[in-house]
Amino acid sequence: MRAAMYYGPGDVRIETVPEPGPPGPGELVVEVLRGAICGTDSSEYAHGPHMIPLHDRHPNSGHVGPLVLGHEFVGRVTAVGDGVTGFAVGDRVVTGAGASCGECDWCRDGRTNLCRHYYTLGLHTHGGLAASAMTPADICVLVPDDCTDDAAAMAQPLAVALHALSRGRARASDDLVIIGAGGIGALMIGGAAGGGLEHVVAIDVDASRLDTARRLGAAETIDASATDPVEAVRALTGGEGAHVVIEASGAPTSPQQAIAMTRRGGRVVIVGLQAAPVALDLFDVAMREIEITSSLAHVCADDLPAALEILARTDLADTMLDRVIPLDRLVADGLSALAERRATGKILVDPRA
Repeated sequence: MRAAMYYGPGDVRIETVPEPGPPGPGELVVEVLRGAICGTDSSEYAHGPHMIPLHDRHPNSGHVGPLVLGHEFVGRVTAVGDGVTGFAVGDRVVTGAGASCGECDWCRDGRTNLCRHYYTLGLHTHGGLAASAMTPADICVLVPDDCTDDAAAMAQPLAVALHALSRGRARASDDLVIIGAGGIGALMIGGAAGGGLEHVVAIDVDASRLDTARRLGAAETIDASATDPVEAVRALTGGEGAHVVIEASGAPTSPQQAIAMTRRGGRVVIVGLQAAPVALDLFDVAMREIEITSSLAHVCADDLPAALEILARTDLADTMLDRVIPLDRLVADGLSALAERRATGKILVDPRA
């Protein structure tokens, strides 16, 4: 079968590789209908490997060496392993991509994204940018009939966005600020609006991203290249600050700005990854009893079904979609476009084209 194989920075090849083979106990084999790529994929392509175990065996997946990329994909079941219930050949499914053991302290507590033995398809072992893929069945969810393949391919990243929103615990009447409206930030905006939050404020420095944010449901947008975002948020909230601020940009100044624009007793959620440690005014945090938390990946059982429900009943996927490309154009029109910031939305891949 044809697949996108990662060999190192700047070296992703579309080549013929063996089929996954028969599924083991608890596994599914799926014909991949659509894949999607994100900033993590483009970062691995441009500057990696950061997460891919190219040279050292991954302690949880056991994989080492080149691998098939793709942690965001929807497929049709072609084979069902022993012990699997709830799925049959012909079903459309999305995979959460993050495999967990189900037995450690974190799994028993429902926090499968923090599993001691966690690994991710397409990053720590073979993924779904291929004609066919293997996935654990327990991280898969059936796709509703009224959810298109294009929309379902966005379920995994939307689940990540919804998990971050749940960590912020914003209520419908709260002022929610999202710093960074590209990629995962845009999905948070769409997820928040799709979940009934009416007071969503998007902050970015890119006019096209802010335009998308408005189309996704942001009530207000702030161009941080033209105005002080802290003062702008305070002006929008009667001087009090926002109830919840989610930092999704990874910009080094943004975590402190997030604290400064949060009201007394509010919450800050750190999602964007920082390249180096940053300074925070913890005296201010303590004096105003601001809660700082973070978010990692998603919980398949909770966030993936919720993502599919939103995708099935809203136009979020249509708003987010930039292009659908054949697998042969993955590097030129996909990974390079993301790395060079030429993408205006979500890029999907048709491995059958």
